Amino acid sequence: MNRSAHLGLAQQVWGHGLGRSFRDLPPAASAQLAEAVSDLEDRLRILDALYIPTRYPDSLPDGAPTDHFGRLQSDDALRHARAVVDAIRAALA
Repeated sequence: MNRSAHLGLAQQVWGHGLGRSFRDLPPAASAQLAEAVSDLEDRLRILDALYIPTRYPDSLPDGAPTDHFGRLQSDDALRHARAVVDAIRAALA
């Protein structure tokens, strides 16, 4: 998600951490996104926390990701992701 914001600013970005990627944006760009999305950094933390356990089944102590994550978590993650993506699209328009 944040990768497109960096690419739109002709910057390279490495890694999968959304929070770090956001903090690596130029101050003007990060301020614009933070203004567009309420609680942006908290939303990015939530999405970052879901990356490993939902992607790698052996990252959880017991059971598969489907045993630990359900519709509520999915809906919550989608809501946060959509807010971030919409803000980035608006910033790049």
